[in-house]
Amino acid sequence: TIEERLAFMGLDAKARTRISAIGPTIKARLSPAMDGFYTKVRSNPATIRFFPNEAAIEHAKQKQVAHWERILTGQFDQGYVQAVTTIGQVHARIGLEPRWYIGGYAVVVESLIDALVKARWPRGMLMSKGPDPSEVSAELGALVKAAMLDIDYALSVYLQAAEEARRKAEVEAIRTERESIVKSVGQALSALSDGLLNYRLNDDLPAEYAQLREDFNAAIQTLEATIQGIAGASSNVERGAVEIAQACEDLTARTERQTSDIVKAAGAIDEITKAVKTSAQGAKQVAASASAARGKAELSSDLVRDAVSAMDEIEKGAGQIAQIIGVIDEIAFQTNLLALNAGVEAARAGEAGRGFAVVAQEVRALAQRSAEAAKEIKSVIAQSTTQVTRGVELVGRTGEALIDITGQISEIDTLIQGIADAASGQAANLGDVNGVMNQMDATTQQNAQRVMQATTEAAALRRGAGELAALVAGFETSPVAARAAPRSRAA
Repeated sequence: TIEERLAFMGLDAKARTRISAIGPTIKARLSPAMDGFYTKVRSNPATIRFFPNEAAIEHAKQKQVAHWERILTGQFDQGYVQAVTTIGQVHARIGLEPRWYIGGYAVVVESLIDALVKARWPRGMLMSKGPDPSEVSAELGALVKAAMLDIDYALSVYLQAAEEARRKAEVEAIRTERESIVKSVGQALSALSDGLLNYRLNDDLPAEYAQLREDFNAAIQTLEATIQGIAGASSNVERGAVEIAQACEDLTARTERQTSDIVKAAGAIDEITKAVKTSAQGAKQVAASASAARGKAELSSDLVRDAVSAMDEIEKGAGQIAQIIGVIDEIAFQTNLLALNAGVEAARAGEAGRGFAVVAQEVRALAQRSAEAAKEIKSVIAQSTTQVTRGVELVGRTGEALIDITGQISEIDTLIQGIADAASGQAANLGDVNGVMNQMDATTQQNAQRVMQATTEAAALRRGAGELAALVAGFETSPVAARAAPRSRAA
């Protein structure tokens, strides 16, 4: 403590009063003393490197002047202790060696001693033959520098020896600690290499490695749980591989049957396509025949209409002939009457009219034959008219029937044309279906090849699962492995 140091050095209250008394004298020489010190600092590469510019030197100078003014108050209290602690921390942070700090104090103290001796030297003695105050100051300064040098070297050797001892102890502690850690971790790794996943690091590790022990144990615990999980998973994988292999074999058989069925179906569809194409061609031919029949029926209808017109004309001609026959019959009747009258008149004429009577008789006979012929012709014309009327009626019915036939043939033609078009569309669709079936056949064959590959891979998976199970069986785990996750590392 500061009190212990003050007591050992004899800086009691009387001494601190003396320091306070010389304060004004020393303060007047502080700035020149610091100027001399920083002149040396600027000339030495080992010390000037701590000051990047003149502003930094001036700032440090002001801080040192303020610190000396605190010392010259004689108050070595907690404020002083805090100020000195801050200075030491700054020197440690910038890497200032103690020798430069002690050397700097020697330079400053020399200047301050010179000022103090000259200020305190008796006035009457300045002209005597006694020692010169400057010489006394120089001797005191040399003594202080020698003391400071001795302190510097002794302190440097002490600090160096202490540092070497500390480093040696630290190295030994690190070596011992490493040996302990290597031994513990080596045993753990050896157990791990032997497959003993239930091994754990104990509490023999140093406290600094507690986190390492916890992380290692947590990692082994997780690895143990993982291996147990892998063991269970490998068993499941092996069972799954067996099921996959069986399923692939069954799928292979089904695929082969499906391929055979598709081939048969494709052949049947190909035959149906051919038959439908043939039917379409036949339907087109029938449609052409129906179209031709419709044309002929329409032509027959035209001929029937012409025949009906001709029959009508014949019927009209027969009526005219009947009228003419009636006129002839009337003429024959009148001629018969005239011949009869002529015969009566010839009979009255006697012998003179005999020749005329013969002619009248002939004319009468001719009139009778004409009347009979006209009657027969009239009967024939009547019969012909009846037959013509019947024929007109039959031809009319035939025309109507031909018209109906023509309409039905038109409908048949339309239907057959629709059948032909539908058959052509079905043929095209069946062609597409046939193409799809062929594609399905190719796809099914590819699937069959892939299923065979899957079967092979399933067998390989089964072997791999067996090998994995054999490898996992080489590890020794706890009866029930903890499933906890590793602890997170402390931040």
